[in-house]
Amino acid sequence: MTQVKQVGLPRMLLRGLFRRCAHCGGRGAFFTGWFARAERCKTCGFKWQRDLVGFQLGAAAMNIIMTGGAVLFSMGLGVILTYPEVPTWPLIAIVGSVALLVGIGGFPTSYTVWLAVDVRMHPLEPEELADAAAHANANQRS
Repeated sequence: MTQVKQVGLPRMLLRGLFRRCAHCGGRGAFFTGWFARAERCKTCGFKWQRDLVGFQLGAAAMNIIMTGGAVLFSMGLGVILTYPEVPTWPLIAIVGSVALLVGIGGFPTSYTVWLAVDVRMHPLEPEELADAAAHANANQRS
């Protein structure tokens, strides 16, 4: 396996936004479907679930942050565009739809974005890198 060079947080977050592995930038990262996850990155072999409880909580928090940001943005935009006569019920329907779409549709993105934050806060240990390299080499041979 080739050596993966360290990248900064902004680049890792961008990788996460596009559902890529924060470590190697591999496409699709660890997702086999929209909601189904594999144990490791398809490209580099990185085991993304380093701590079950903390990681799940962080990914859920990231989904809430993304959904809340989208709701605030759509509500603010709706009020700005219709200011003198703000249509309450249509705006509530639109904002509710945005919340559902981003909350459910952003599920995999919340995991990959949180992975970027997690890897930045807790850099990969040499054992994790060796394990990932061994797994990636085994997958390349088969």
